[in-house]
Amino acid sequence: MPSLRTPSFLRLATLLAAVLATALGALPAQAMRIKEVAAVQGVRTNQLTGYGLVIGLDGTGDQTTQMPLTTQSLTNYMQQLGITLPAATASQLQLKNVAAVIVTAQLPAFAQPGQMIDVNVSSIGNSKSLKGGTLITTPLRGVDGEIYALAQGNVAVGGAGAAAGGSKVQINHLSAGRVPQGGQVERSVPTPLQDGDSIKLDLNSFDFQTARRVAEAINRRLGSGLARALDGRTVQVQAPMDANARVGFLADLEEIPLEMSAPAAKVVINARTGSIVLNQSVTLGPCAIAHGNLSITINSTPVISQPGAFSNGQTVVGQKSDISIKQEPGILMQVPASPQLSDVVRALNALGATPQDLLAILQAIKAAGALNAELEVI
Repeated sequence: MPSLRTPSFLRLATLLAAVLATALGALPAQAMRIKEVAAVQGVRTNQLTGYGLVIGLDGTGDQTTQMPLTTQSLTNYMQQLGITLPAATASQLQLKNVAAVIVTAQLPAFAQPGQMIDVNVSSIGNSKSLKGGTLITTPLRGVDGEIYALAQGNVAVGGAGAAAGGSKVQINHLSAGRVPQGGQVERSVPTPLQDGDSIKLDLNSFDFQTARRVAEAINRRLGSGLARALDGRTVQVQAPMDANARVGFLADLEEIPLEMSAPAAKVVINARTGSIVLNQSVTLGPCAIAHGNLSITINSTPVISQPGAFSNGQTVVGQKSDISIKQEPGILMQVPASPQLSDVVRALNALGATPQDLLAILQAIKAAGALNAELEVI
């Protein structure tokens, strides 16, 4: 057995390291399927919405004195059932077990009449809770005003709450819930999947390189000249005219593996929460950063002015404010060039700044031209 220090063992270790480096370098940076970066144009969901009532609440419904809409809606519903309430009686109804709600749902692509979909229910009044309620038949309409589904069922609320003696405890949200499989499709939406001799793929994000690679992968796998990139988001593909053949063609097309290049460098900053997200393509150029902290403290002390005896004056209460300003010196730190994301993170951590401070630092680095990434503030 050769020693760990023999020249033959060192040559063998060097050879294995070279082979491993070559193999790792040949691996794609990010491999995925076409279905994960693009979708067939026209195959989409549609938003549905409707107005309805939730009944059967345990005294947690709308306060009708402040929500006359609930009383009017229930009166109209009773009229549809053949029950007419006198105007005086209707105005005096106390419907603590009823809540007015907005019902929303998504109509999936290719949904057919009779299929069931999930619906969301949200209170629009002053109802305290929808827990234990039942949604009565509610038409769900599309943007064209036509009815595409009917919703009804028991509302499931993922929360709990209790109140007594002025104290209140609540877990999660009680004024919104969900009716699983509570909507029944009544009308289908035509899909232009079978129209024409070609289909178009819409990329999830705008990128010319991705569009070109999608077209090249399709031509390489399914036949030369079938696909061509129209722009940075659309790829046109020639497809069979027969419906069954076209479905099979699309099934094979979506499974084609696609070698993706690294995404465009971007830094996303959430100014409200202080969150900062960097992708793998972000790099830093050499720069120098100085960041000092400025703190202002204001202390207010009550001061009572007491008048002298027999002066007929009044006692006056005033405020004495002490303002102090403290500015910590900022040390000029040199940040080296960072060609990888791990180096960028290490360089930013070395600054010792809080996330809120990093918001200003990253914007200043970008303005100085040392941040090689697009800066997006949300």
